[in-house]
Amino acid sequence: MLTPYLPYPLLSGGQIRTYNLLKKLSHKHEITLFALIKNQAEKQYIPELEKYCQKVRVFKRSSKPFTLKNILFTAVSKFPFLVIRNYVPEVVTAIQQELDDNKYNLIHAETFYMMPHLPQITIPTILVEQTIEYLGYESYAKKAHPLLKPFLYYDIAKIKRTEIHYWHQADRLITMSEDDKQFINEIIDQPQKTQVVSNGVDSDWFEQMPRKLPENPTFLSVGTFKWLPNIEAARFLIKKVWPRIKKQIPQARLWIVGNAPTDEIIKYGEEDVQIEVSGRIEDIRTAFKQSHLLVAPVFSGKGTRYKILEAMASGTPIVATSTAVEGLNVQNNKHVLVADQADKMADYAVEIINDSDLWHKLSANGKNFVKQNYDWQLISQKLDKIYESMG
Repeated sequence: MLTPYLPYPLLSGGQIRTYNLLKKLSHKHEITLFALIKNQAEKQYIPELEKYCQKVRVFKRSSKPFTLKNILFTAVSKFPFLVIRNYVPEVVTAIQQELDDNKYNLIHAETFYMMPHLPQITIPTILVEQTIEYLGYESYAKKAHPLLKPFLYYDIAKIKRTEIHYWHQADRLITMSEDDKQFINEIIDQPQKTQVVSNGVDSDWFEQMPRKLPENPTFLSVGTFKWLPNIEAARFLIKKVWPRIKKQIPQARLWIVGNAPTDEIIKYGEEDVQIEVSGRIEDIRTAFKQSHLLVAPVFSGKGTRYKILEAMASGTPIVATSTAVEGLNVQNNKHVLVADQADKMADYAVEIINDSDLWHKLSANGKNFVKQNYDWQLISQKLDKIYESMG
């Protein structure tokens, strides 16, 4: 398995996904993990992964993406910046040596930008697309400064070309949702190649922590801020939704949780005493169990949002955009409340606070829904069947 991150600690959706799949799949498969790291301190987490992997090897990439070397290489390369910043030549040699020394039945690559590390091989390859990358960057570029747009669109064109190239090259493609699967199949027209293995959640783990709600109604925003759609979502929430909520519930609090908050996000908390920016917290269950509801105004990107699954597993009601719950098959007004306009989103959030019956209905229905459809045990069984059929 090749990953552009070490799958521990659990700071991002990708890490959560890979860690839980390794945990479940290790009962039936012998897995060697090759992962990229940003700094040597990450090596302290290798023992946690060795519980589930036969072997773990890590390779250092640049700790910061926008280095002069990465920018210059991107300018002269056919590859986009996303590939260049995650490319480590040493990995290619290491993979070749590993394949020469040992017999492997399958190669599993998380994200298309790990694929350039593969040498010429005949071993079946699975490519997992946690999100369709170029769509997320296109959405960001539309809102960028006019002077930046030509450079962004040029690089996005390279992302799109490279991503589609590896869709064709992989023996099997895995997406997070039926929507993503259909989107890819419209481009490559190989429906037999693509299967859905969605993200999941550890329902039992979330139920272990008791709910402890604060006195003041607390609205939660969750998401790692290394992912552009999460920055956009927080900006929309604070500038357009939050003022409407405060007008109706003056004592309300907004809690923003997520790894690597930007200066912009931190500043929101400094300018409004009712906004708390916590960044990364040790146990994400604390955020969900001590908040009245999750507000998720996501408008771009593809894939399944962990924040939605985790909120439901926690019994925390959700107000979300249609994009945020895309592909999950949740029902509006049963599992979540869906709104794409700021005023409607604020009204729904206030309604949940004021209507105890609605709060409890959404809480109970969400819990049952994830347990029946998105528990990691069910998800890992789907991937295991694909492994067996290919290996």
